[in-house]
Amino acid sequence: MASRVVRASKYRHVFGTAAKKEFQYDGVKVSRSAWDSNKATANSQFVACIWDAGGGGAFCVLNADQPGKLPSNIPLYTGHAADVLDLEFHPFNNHLIASSSEDGYAKIWQIPQGGLKSSSTDAVQVLSGHKRKVGTVNFHPIANNVLATTSTDLTLRIWDIEKGDCIFNVDGHTDIIQSAAWSFDGRVFATGCKDKKVRIVDPRTNSISGEVEAHLGSKGIRVNFLGNKDKLITTGFSRDTQRQIAIWDPRSLAAPISAQQIDTSAGILMPFYDNDTCVLFLAGRGDGNIRYYEIVDEAPYIHFLSEYKSATPQRGMCILPKLGVDVSQCEIVRLLKLTGTAIEPISFHVPRKSDMFQDDIFPPTNSNEPALTSEQWASGQNASLRLVSLERGFQAPARPTQEFKPVVKEVEGPKNEAELRTEYERLKTRVAYLEAEIVKRDARIREFETK
Repeated sequence: MASRVVRASKYRHVFGTAAKKEFQYDGVKVSRSAWDSNKATANSQFVACIWDAGGGGAFCVLNADQPGKLPSNIPLYTGHAADVLDLEFHPFNNHLIASSSEDGYAKIWQIPQGGLKSSSTDAVQVLSGHKRKVGTVNFHPIANNVLATTSTDLTLRIWDIEKGDCIFNVDGHTDIIQSAAWSFDGRVFATGCKDKKVRIVDPRTNSISGEVEAHLGSKGIRVNFLGNKDKLITTGFSRDTQRQIAIWDPRSLAAPISAQQIDTSAGILMPFYDNDTCVLFLAGRGDGNIRYYEIVDEAPYIHFLSEYKSATPQRGMCILPKLGVDVSQCEIVRLLKLTGTAIEPISFHVPRKSDMFQDDIFPPTNSNEPALTSEQWASGQNASLRLVSLERGFQAPARPTQEFKPVVKEVEGPKNEAELRTEYERLKTRVAYLEAEIVKRDARIREFETK
């Protein structure tokens, strides 16, 4: 009988370990919004999650080095008028975070030194332009102060957050955008939509370079780029509600280069990819387990490694940037899992006996320095990521290395009670007119139907 050949991989024995209770962030009130997002984001200094607010929208920002039981009166960012839908930290300034909301705005918030001490409603920048709720926020991976937002008004907007200007506005989507991601080099942008299509967008030319019906099920689609492999991963559902993953060549979307059925669970699969190790993590919403795979350059392109198991379901999750992991413990990835009341760090380790720096599993990684300004990127320039070695560990700077000087834009609208009343009367008149026009139209339709 032929012996079974085991594929060689330095990540075959990766294992996940949940943090002990005292190292979790206990007492959070995770948002119950039905909108599909990770509900959390993290960097080497802070952890943030969308808060279950009674009215309006709110989120918390916690000091990463202060786990434990949270106070009942924890300070929150509460400047949105409706539910917060998505969050993301600035990749080059740990003290800036972007939020999006059902109120139609994306906002940029400054985190003070030492963390937030009292609740705040004052954003340092308000990005106004979308006509409906803003579902996603994604910072550019290479250019400084460039943010992408998508909205249920079916548009993608690219912003210079320092100036508060929309520098590109991309239309062409025909249904609600549910998921979005930048490519590794920041040249193109991928979206996954309710119409079951995945699209590749070049924002600087206002063009959609490719689209495909990726997953035929009626539930949500997630998209993410597989780092510098120039491939795209999507997760979704089949017609018979099986969860699926597929790998695509973004230059040719005719068919996936690899596809797998996962299981028949109901939760959307959230993909997280570590470019340094080429390991992909799949966490299903409502699941307790996390599957992980190694991505390679040859068919079948994806190999199952193992599975982290837990009895506690996850309501959201995010991945810590590589600068925040503990290289002395051979921790290659740290995920932060949101349960109903806590944020639970889960560390994934490669077992090694030596206490020396393991350069084969910790190559130079993304630094916290941008390679382009927003103006350079908008003008058509491209660049490679700036890298940094983790051999001596990474110490987050006490103050942001990138200075942020926002040009505050006035949000259009009534500025006082008198203007508010005038605008109310104008809109009431407009509504009455439109209702009368609808009655006339319905009458004409009935007239044509009787002929």
